[in-house]
Amino acid sequence: MPNRKLNPKWPVLTSYTGEKRKQVAMPIGGIGTGTVSIGGRGELRDWEVMSRPAKGYNPSNWFFALYAKSPGKASVTRALEGALQPPFEGSIGSTEPNHGLPRFRDCEFHAAYPFAQVLLSDPDVPLDVRIESFNPLIPGDADRSSLPCAILRFVLRNRTSKPVTASVCGSASNFIGHDGKEGKIAGGRIRYRNRDGLTGLMLSSDGVHPALEQAGTLSLVTPAGSGVTHTTGWPSRGKAQNIRTAGLRLENFWDDFSADGRLTQRSERGVDDPHGSVAVSLTVPARAEKSVTFLVAWHFPNRMSWSPDGPLEGLRDHRKNRVGNHYALGFRDAWAAAASVAGDLSRLESDTLAFVSNFLASDLPHEFKEAALYNISTLRTQTTIRIDSGHLMGWEGTHANEGCCFGSCTHVWNYETTTPFLFGDLARTMREVEFLYATRNTGHMTFRTTLPLKTANKRHHMAAADGQMGCLMKLYREWQLHGDDAWLRKVWPRARKALAFCWIPGGWDADQDGVMEGAQHNTMDVNYFGPNPQMACWYLGALLAAERIATHLGDKAFAEKCSALRARGSRWVDKNLFNGEYYEHEIRPLKKGQEIAPGLHLNVFDPKERAKASNPPNQLGAGCLIDQLVGQYMAHVLGFGYLLNQSKVRKTLRSILKYNQLENFYDHLNTMRSYVLSDESAVLMCSYPRGNRPATSFPYWTEVMTGFEHQLAAHLVYEGQDKLGREIVKAIRDRYDGARRNPFNEAECGNHYARAMAAWSEVLAWTGFRYSAVTKTVTFGRRPGLHFWSSGYAWGTCRIKKGKGGTSVALKVLFGKLKLRHIEVTGVGAKTLPRVKTLSRGGSLRLTVKP
Repeated sequence: MPNRKLNPKWPVLTSYTGEKRKQVAMPIGGIGTGTVSIGGRGELRDWEVMSRPAKGYNPSNWFFALYAKSPGKASVTRALEGALQPPFEGSIGSTEPNHGLPRFRDCEFHAAYPFAQVLLSDPDVPLDVRIESFNPLIPGDADRSSLPCAILRFVLRNRTSKPVTASVCGSASNFIGHDGKEGKIAGGRIRYRNRDGLTGLMLSSDGVHPALEQAGTLSLVTPAGSGVTHTTGWPSRGKAQNIRTAGLRLENFWDDFSADGRLTQRSERGVDDPHGSVAVSLTVPARAEKSVTFLVAWHFPNRMSWSPDGPLEGLRDHRKNRVGNHYALGFRDAWAAAASVAGDLSRLESDTLAFVSNFLASDLPHEFKEAALYNISTLRTQTTIRIDSGHLMGWEGTHANEGCCFGSCTHVWNYETTTPFLFGDLARTMREVEFLYATRNTGHMTFRTTLPLKTANKRHHMAAADGQMGCLMKLYREWQLHGDDAWLRKVWPRARKALAFCWIPGGWDADQDGVMEGAQHNTMDVNYFGPNPQMACWYLGALLAAERIATHLGDKAFAEKCSALRARGSRWVDKNLFNGEYYEHEIRPLKKGQEIAPGLHLNVFDPKERAKASNPPNQLGAGCLIDQLVGQYMAHVLGFGYLLNQSKVRKTLRSILKYNQLENFYDHLNTMRSYVLSDESAVLMCSYPRGNRPATSFPYWTEVMTGFEHQLAAHLVYEGQDKLGREIVKAIRDRYDGARRNPFNEAECGNHYARAMAAWSEVLAWTGFRYSAVTKTVTFGRRPGLHFWSSGYAWGTCRIKKGKGGTSVALKVLFGKLKLRHIEVTGVGAKTLPRVKTLSRGGSLRLTVKP
């Protein structure tokens, strides 16, 4: 039976009740805007809106409250949150923000990202409440998916047979100037406004210098046209700021609101942390529903370089290192941002619903839906930023108060497919950064991009073998999805040099035999010495991508060279690295006099470092690595076929599961970070089933990280091992179940880790979807059912149905435009249309594909 308390128009994928609400914190914010999260109780938490991660930063007195009065009965006032959950202990009592407020006894959290529905009920309150919260998420439309706001709709449901007088009140404290770690609240002001169809509070600061990251504005507004009261100051009996004064302010506010659900306008001057509230009063008829909408918006235009030359000690340093926030260019302040959202709210909601509803209506397994959809949230956290120029940049993840591992790290971002297949324009900006800014004339690509972009290839001198090769495969992917030859020609000269960089003296493949042997820095944060499957597959994939691009652009000689190296390298790896079960790393220490090209090893000219290279630590060696075939995984995403022998690839995947997959971790020794514990199931990074583990093996071999598991799961599905792939992803999502961990935060080195966005690859593998805007070809797998697809510029559904006369294809475009000439069903056949057909939003195509 459907839950009648839920919004029937909003989809629900996962429900969290009881203990499974404790860790829930769903980010609400746009791409590159920062976020505030809605917690499992319906509270706003983790205010990460000022260009800095701020896990656990929960300014007091940001909350919503309900006043309700039934005829003939006493009124009740409650914070619009579920009851606090244990543990409660603390040296000064509970440290939870607003801990002393009365709350609803019963609470449920229902989600289908980016939609959250929090159900609140209490036998002493005549109204049930549904909090509906979201931020627009529309694939293919980066700007409307990058709005700095949280939308909150409070739906009041009258359980009684008599009308109930009610008010919903939002309260705000002005914390502008302090971002959770740095800065100081100073000169905060709250002003009441009634314009642009909105009523509410504008929060600003007269004491924070406008050049600082903490400078900006906040707004708390409602589009309600009547019944609105407000206060721009919570009065107290003294100006000294202490715990008693704060308590009196809250007490006076609560008494005022609880009297009749209306607020008395008061304004207190000369305080650094003013509080304000705005309330909407209404009557809820018997057995009926009414709603009140609030928007919380923010505007913090300053973002500093993540790689400054030194500490930002003065305003001059801040101005020199400013890179900005692209979203802030579209609005003059937080009020304007809220007005823009409110003016388009109906379409923003319907377009977001169209995406989520159609995605969930597909025949994709539940665990794949949850992994793919919930990991999109990472794009809208402080992990990703979009600087003034519009380029999308990313940390690897985020720690509590700072980004983790700067620079859009190429070898981490190599794994993910969420950005290109949902927001293709943003993915292309990342390729531009990698090749046009971070690649030197020598072809050396810094795998961490410094900011401002003019410094991108100057400060950080290290190149990463897997990162650089993966970028070439991603370049091919972005070109195919968009089809822009002019863009490709602009990027290709540097990309060509990036591949040729492999062949320089002392380089990764200095002898040009199609196999990397040199010092290969990689995502394990070490340098491999000697041939290994992980780098080999990336290299083979890069050679094939470059071969196809060069052929298209008429660079025949370069294409032929790439083809020859690829064929030779593939044969060598199959013959020499496959041990009968999986591919091994052949360690080749640096020989006396052997050259290492500058930039391929940290401090290579230091004699001590040179000695290490002659007896290298932290090598993979005979280990069975979870992502030894990661380049093959990406080759399947691109439709490249097999880079290595198919039977050996499949044998290797079986061996990875045989040796690395654990049913529980009771007996497992992990000397590093623990992302899996006790009764949980997962796939280890590496194992040594044949012994011969190096004395100092690479550091992460005992760990588990979801991004690596997602690429393995997708690869298994590409190889027809659906059950095994699903088991891996189900185990991941069981670990992120709301009780153990936050379902919207798959962590690795930090929160909201970028690599975990490889989860979208499970969608690609299950549907077999590929699109080439170059040849106007769309491809699906032969699996029957209703599939969701997205090219990064357009999206829709496709129903595949087998019949006696062939396989029928019913394709719909629900957003954007799709140009078609060829339709393929893998393993069945293809059909060519008489001419190129453009399907726009709402367009459809039906045809039959025969062998």
